[in-house]
Amino acid sequence: MTPAQRRNQLVEEGELTENTADLLAQQTLPEEIANHLIENQISEVEIPLGVAQHFKINGIKKWIPMATEEPSVIAAASNGAKLCGDIKAETPQRLMRGQIVLAGQQAYQDIIQALEERREELILCANDSYPSIVKRGGGVREIASREFQGEDQAYLSIDFLIDVKDAMGANIVNAILEGVATKLREWFPEREILFSILSNLATESLATAHCIIPFDRLAADRQMGEQIAKKIQQAAEYAKLDPYRAATHNKGIMNGIDAVILATGNDTRATGAAIHAYAAKNGHYEGLTQWRVTEDGLVGEITLPLAVASVGGASKVLPKAAASFELLNVDSAKELAQLIAAVGLAQNLAALRALVTDGIQKGHMALQARTLAMTVGAKGAEIEQVAQALRSKAKMNQEIAKEILLDVQQAT
Repeated sequence: MTPAQRRNQLVEEGELTENTADLLAQQTLPEEIANHLIENQISEVEIPLGVAQHFKINGIKKWIPMATEEPSVIAAASNGAKLCGDIKAETPQRLMRGQIVLAGQQAYQDIIQALEERREELILCANDSYPSIVKRGGGVREIASREFQGEDQAYLSIDFLIDVKDAMGANIVNAILEGVATKLREWFPEREILFSILSNLATESLATAHCIIPFDRLAADRQMGEQIAKKIQQAAEYAKLDPYRAATHNKGIMNGIDAVILATGNDTRATGAAIHAYAAKNGHYEGLTQWRVTEDGLVGEITLPLAVASVGGASKVLPKAAASFELLNVDSAKELAQLIAAVGLAQNLAALRALVTDGIQKGHMALQARTLAMTVGAKGAEIEQVAQALRSKAKMNQEIAKEILLDVQQAT
C-alpha cells in the first residue's frame, strides 16, 4: 500500500478522522525516501533543528546542529560551551563488538582451545565474509571469549572486535558473525549456537572530552567562582552515589547528546542503551561526568561509548542529516564522537552550575514560556506577548497563561 492508501484505510476503519488524515498527508520529506525507510509509513514527525554556539573543540570553532523539542537545551549547551572554553576531546580507538553465543550444559574448553589454535583461520573467515571493509582498512582486530553460568546451563560468548571504519557497523558486524557461525558449525556440529549479534555496549569506541575552567569564568569574582566550582564538584560526586540523582544527572547530559545524534541521522536508541549501560559499569548506576576543583580551576571530564557513523545509513539518506554534517564539517566518525562527548560535557556543566546557584527552574521556565503560550492556544504575535507577560510573573502555569492570553485577545 502507498502512504495515502494506509491513511485512507485508517479513516475507513474509524481510527482517524478526515482532518487528521489530511494533516498526516502534509510532509516535507520526499515520499520516496520516507516510504522506503520504514514500514507502514503514513507521515513524518517534525522536530525543530537548532544550532548551538560558542563551542571550541580541539582548538577549532564548531557550530553544533541539535534536533530537540525541549526549550533550554540549546541555550544551556551554548552557555556551557562558553564556560568550558577550548574542550579537548579524543577517541583512542573505534571498534565494534560482535558476539556469537553458544548455549549448553557442557564446558567449553575445547572451543576456547580451538579459538586460540586456529585464530588466524577464523580471522580470515571473518574478513572473507565482508571483504569490502577489509579493502577500506577495516576488519577483525581481536577475538576473545567469555563464559557465563546460568541456573542450569553454561554459555560462551565468542567476541569479535571489528574495525568498521566510519560506518555505524551493525550490518558489517552481523554479516561477519554469520560467516563465522557457519565455520564454527562445521568445526563443532554438536554444539548449539544460540544467536549471533553485535553488541551496542561499545566499550572499544570510547570518546573522552576534558576541560579546565578558571574560577573567574564561573562568577564575577574569583572567590565566588571557586565556591561555585566546589558545589559543582559536590553535585557531581553525589550523582556517583545516588542512582535516583544519577538518572536525572545523565538525562541532562543526554539532552545534548541525543539532539546531536538525532540531527545527524544516527541511532539514538543504540547510543542511549550503550551510554546508560556504561554508567553502570562499576556495579551500580552512576553519573557520567567527573568534576574536581584544582589550583588551576574546575576540571571536568566525560567518557562515553559512542559508536556513531559519519557515512552510510540514515545520515546520508535524510537530507537534513546531510545538512547537519555539512554544518559540523567532520572528517570521520571518531571526530563526530569527540564533538558529541564535548556537547555532553558542556550540557552537564550548564545544568550543574544552574542547579547549585539560581536553581534549574528559573532559566528553564524563562525559555519554557513560549511553549506554554502555544499550549494554551496562542498564535502568531500572541505567542511572544503571552510569553513576555509570563516571564514577569512569580510563577508560570497553564491557568495563568490562559488568563494572559484572554487579556491579550481582548486588548486586540
